[in-house]
Amino acid sequence: MRKQKQLILSTAVILGLSSVVFAPSVFANTDLDRIQEERSSIQTQISKQNVELTALEKEITQINEQIARVEQAIVDNQKKIDEAEANIEEAEAEIAQFEEEIAALQEQIEARYELLKQRAVSYHQNGSDSNYLEVVLGSTSFSNFIDRVVAVTAIAEADNAIIESLEEDTKKLEELQASVEEKLEELQETKVELDGMQHHILEQQEQNETLKAELKEKEQTAKNEKNNLQAKDSELESEAAAIEARQREEAAAAAANTVEDRSDSVSLTAGSSSPSSNTASQSSTPAPKATGNGNIQTAINAGNKYIGNSVYVFGGGRSASDIAAGRFDCSGFVAWAMGQAGYSVPASTDGLRYAGKQIASGDRQPGDLVFFNTYKTDGHVGIYLGNNKFIGAQSSTGVAIADMGSGYWADKYNGRVVRVH
Repeated sequence: MRKQKQLILSTAVILGLSSVVFAPSVFANTDLDRIQEERSSIQTQISKQNVELTALEKEITQINEQIARVEQAIVDNQKKIDEAEANIEEAEAEIAQFEEEIAALQEQIEARYELLKQRAVSYHQNGSDSNYLEVVLGSTSFSNFIDRVVAVTAIAEADNAIIESLEEDTKKLEELQASVEEKLEELQETKVELDGMQHHILEQQEQNETLKAELKEKEQTAKNEKNNLQAKDSELESEAAAIEARQREEAAAAAANTVEDRSDSVSLTAGSSSPSSNTASQSSTPAPKATGNGNIQTAINAGNKYIGNSVYVFGGGRSASDIAAGRFDCSGFVAWAMGQAGYSVPASTDGLRYAGKQIASGDRQPGDLVFFNTYKTDGHVGIYLGNNKFIGAQSSTGVAIADMGSGYWADKYNGRVVRVH
């Protein structure tokens, strides 16, 4: 009976200790399971976020490359503007010099006219009705007659020389005036072209600022999202660590209070769990590359690979380095694209507008060249795609497909269509 009481007492002690040790552990393990589930869900979100960040980083890299292209284009175009302005200054200085020469010639002409008037007065010694013959016939002797003939002849020759000189100077004056007018016309064309270049510069600067703003916004959004996820995961990790530390303390306290003679039969253990970590996977898919088939469709498709990664540069597209870097102006792009299909055409809008057969606007077909009046007549050119769309090197976007059926390009379209295929 006594042994039975001792057994019952021992059992009660063990059960009592178990209730002290295991009950909190059960609740703790439940919390750990909950935390583990939440962390697993967050890790999955972080993994997805890493994939999105990888795609975003690729996009940011492309934007940075485009910004670099635009900034370099601005520098190059500014050099063109500086050169044009220097040429304008030289032309204006030359025009000023011409004007000085013209003024001097005008003074000489007026002086010679005055000299002729004075000579005419000397010829007409007897009034306004006198002439050379009257001067000669009015001689008083033969010797006087000879002297008068010689004098009249010398005067006439001198007058002829003055008249010839006057005619030469007048002709020179007319030539200089024509030259000045030509210089002024060239200067005006240069100014118009300069204005167009400046327009392109401003558009590229505006695009540059837009790209930079988008870049900053995307970077900040990505950082905020990732930081929030990492902060939440860190909080859960700290909470799990606190629960595990509490379990260890409870286990240690329970072990210390266990009855010494029952220590071998009572086993108190505390479960432990270690949070798992998921490694985010990253992947990227290269963009497909376009290929041509040797006909006009090749020219139409040639520029597709430059859409979104090119820049407008005045005078661009005429060297291998420009083409490799996606640096084109409108006529340079058209000449390059047509060249991909085997069509040799000029790399200027003036040359392209007469490079093939003139087509009625209503009969235009894909592959035809279409022209627009921008900063000058036929100042822009592109390749018609059909459905009122055309592809070209646009000043604000680089190579892009634009709509000529409405808006800006509809207003600028002048109806000129040229077929070179």
